[in-house]
Amino acid sequence: MAANAEASSGNKAGDWVAPIEKLGMDTQMVHAAISPDEKTGAILTPIFQSTTFVQESIDLYQAKGHSYSRTTNPTVNTLEKKIAIIEGGAGASCFTTGMAATVCVWTAFLKAGDHVLLTNCSYGGTNRAARIMFTDLGITTSFVDFTDLDAIRAAVKPNTKMLFSETPANPTLTLNDIEGISKIAKEIGAVHVCDATFATPVMLKPIELGADITLHSTTKYYDGHNMTVGGVVACADIEHHKKVKFYQNIHGSIMSPMVAFLQLQTCKTMTLRVKKQSENAAKVAAFLETHPAVDVVRYPGLASFPQKALADKMHKNGLHGGMLWFEVKGGSGAGRKLMDSINRPWSLCENLGAVESIITCPSVMTHANMLKEDRMKVGITDGFVRVSCGIEDADDLIASLKKSLDALL
Repeated sequence: MAANAEASSGNKAGDWVAPIEKLGMDTQMVHAAISPDEKTGAILTPIFQSTTFVQESIDLYQAKGHSYSRTTNPTVNTLEKKIAIIEGGAGASCFTTGMAATVCVWTAFLKAGDHVLLTNCSYGGTNRAARIMFTDLGITTSFVDFTDLDAIRAAVKPNTKMLFSETPANPTLTLNDIEGISKIAKEIGAVHVCDATFATPVMLKPIELGADITLHSTTKYYDGHNMTVGGVVACADIEHHKKVKFYQNIHGSIMSPMVAFLQLQTCKTMTLRVKKQSENAAKVAAFLETHPAVDVVRYPGLASFPQKALADKMHKNGLHGGMLWFEVKGGSGAGRKLMDSINRPWSLCENLGAVESIITCPSVMTHANMLKEDRMKVGITDGFVRVSCGIEDADDLIASLKKSLDALL
């Protein structure tokens, strides 16, 4: 299957009026890397649920590109090719989870004695891996305020080999200037890795802004239905991609064919979902700013957002995503009371980016493994409410929130 496989009304390859990379995001989401199955004409890529692949001969070993599914699988490879096109990368690697993707990137580009600059507000699993796992392996990490480019420069050491950003940050929505950070990385010869899970490629493509590697938990917006878990690493440089693939094979953390098949379908509607989720989040955030029980609300689309200018500069299509957060008056106790009382269409649980609207308590769920003092430094209190807006009617979401907020007054 060609990397940029095509389809047309005549179901013949090569009939696109333009290369797939030149077509719009919505078209890429549906058609990138996809062709009708050569044998049956099936419009969907088949699930190659096979551990191994028969070889024609020893001399022709891997002539068809596959031998063992820990290394490569046709269904998984199709999703990888699609995401590479969508993210603007030279190649992409799909993993079992987002954390598997993160750990593989660190092990591929770092060794004992190396130093990493990591944004001081990141997903809790990333923070934990840096503090515990990689410290034990002799890799040191400095947690830096990545909103301050001068602070990043000041934290650089002779052995700094990686800058790891996250934008918007989980869960504070703090934005990182990807272009500025990428310039610093190039100046010192380090790799810049950006976790853009919250942004999605609909809003932001870090590789276009100079990042070497972009990373996603595909569990979130690529799936968007609370159905599968996965991760992806897309590299701007083919040699970086080959290195990630090499270490992925060592780790044995390739995505399963069934998950790849499902995400090949769900990602087709990502732009539609993100537009609706952004619209809902903007309405919910505007409502929260007016409610007397709310102390603070943060959403990149609000005029009150501290980094509004950067949000408008980096985010595409006037979209700012489906994520926001707020705190209520009365502190952590009141915040937890609100979360415990929330009703449908909201659900209190982990995960984000799905069609269902979700409220999460990061201090107990997603960021419980951060040191409390580190959580508090970046503003993740025990009453911090993280919100992932789905695709329901905004009026219904607001009515449910209002009921729980009114009960606090």
